[in-house]
Formats: sequence, C-alpha cells, structure tokens
Amino acid sequence: MHMSKLKEVNIVNKKAGFEYILLQKFLAGMQLTGTEVKSIRLGNANLNDAFCFFKGDELFIRGLNIGTFKQGSIFNHEPTRIRKLLLRKKELTKIKTKGAEKGIAIIPLKIIESDRGFLKIEIALAQGKKSFDKRESIKERDVERSLRRMDV
Repeated sequence: MHMSKLKEVNIVNKKAGFEYILLQKFLAGMQLTGTEVKSIRLGNANLNDAFCFFKGDELFIRGLNIGTFKQGSIFNHEPTRIRKLLLRKKELTKIKTKGAEKGIAIIPLKIIESDRGFLKIEIALAQGKKSFDKRESIKERDVERSLRRMDV
C-alpha cells in the first residue's frame, strides 16, 4: 500500500510533533462500529489526548474521542471507548519491545482512509522531548515562518 494513495480524513494529533521526537511510524487498522466510521468521515474525532497501550499481546488506543453520530439511534457508540488496533504480529512484537524501553511512548499521529476505503490510524514510537528540545522546535518554526513572510 502506497502512502500517496491514501486520502486524508484529516484528523491529526497536532501536539505529537511538538511533544515528541518521532522514531518510527506504523499504519494500523482499527476495530470500529458503523457509527464511529461515519463520525470519523465527518471529521468528528479528536486524537489530542489519545495514547496506545498493550494488554497482553494486543495493542489498544484509549482517549480517542469519536463524537456520536447525529443520525445514530440507540445503537450509537460510546465516544471514548477503548478500541483495538490491528497490526501484523511482527509489527506488534517490534512495537511492544521498543515501547517497553524507558521514555518510549506509542502515540497516534493521524487517521487516514486507505485507497480501499478503510480507516487507518498512523501511530509512532516516540520519545518525549525535553523542554530544551521544545524551545528548539519553537525557534525553527519561527524561522520558517519569517522566511515564508519574506517570500510573499
């Protein structure tokens, strides 16, 4: 599956790049209900407080807030329920061993739609930035912004 074919559903964890140094990215499927899929397609989801964790050998995501679907009936979903992430066994093993290291977190980056219409979530093994690193990020962003202003 090529990344270029993926359409953006455009639900992004904006804090991820600022709070963490991203080490390695993975694309995972999610076990979702019908109303969750419809809600995400409407852009009605928030990744900012979400994080991934292992329970046994399975990877789950908690804090992914998917708003209830307006036309949903009594079968509507629980907005912040824990959802299972689907990856290949080899990837899960790699993530679990790396994720067990000190200071390594498994964080969700964005939700995208595959060319086959499936909703996928991009997750990353990440290391928390120190306040020094954050200052560097702010400085780089300011420099880029001022350079862009000069071009206009």
